[in-house]
Amino acid sequence: MMPKTLQIGTPNDTDIVATRFFKAPPSLVFDCHTKPELVRLWQSGPDGWEWTICEIDLRVGGAYHYRWRNGDGVEIGFRGTYDVIEPPTKIVHSETFEGGNDTTVNTLLLEAKDGGTLMTYTMRTPSKAVRDAMIASGMAGGMEIGYGRLDRYLAAQTGG
Repeated sequence: MMPKTLQIGTPNDTDIVATRFFKAPPSLVFDCHTKPELVRLWQSGPDGWEWTICEIDLRVGGAYHYRWRNGDGVEIGFRGTYDVIEPPTKIVHSETFEGGNDTTVNTLLLEAKDGGTLMTYTMRTPSKAVRDAMIASGMAGGMEIGYGRLDRYLAAQTGG
């Protein structure tokens, strides 16, 4: 059975592996991860945060930059570059939070399965300490909030 909510694993000291099933084709899930107008619909974190920057230059060597602000004026953001782009099944990119020094290398894999898409998202951190801090931050809950929004968007697009 495909995971309908986010499943998080830590297969080694530096990796976080997130898996989730979406009832939509890989091409649509890929677009939702790569087109700014679609990313803005779902990847905004907890309620009360709004986008201030969503820039994507989708090409090998191209950069992306995301930033959000909450009602108290607190801003968070991250940026990175694309290393591998294989539509509609694979993206590898770096990610560094603004104000931080640690960079992760993230691999998004989208596999057609059971009439939808199985997403496997691997975040390779520079150390066990960084991996553990990411897990402790509540990252999984925030990711699932966004993926719930993505589910609703995909259902509206596919009639499901």
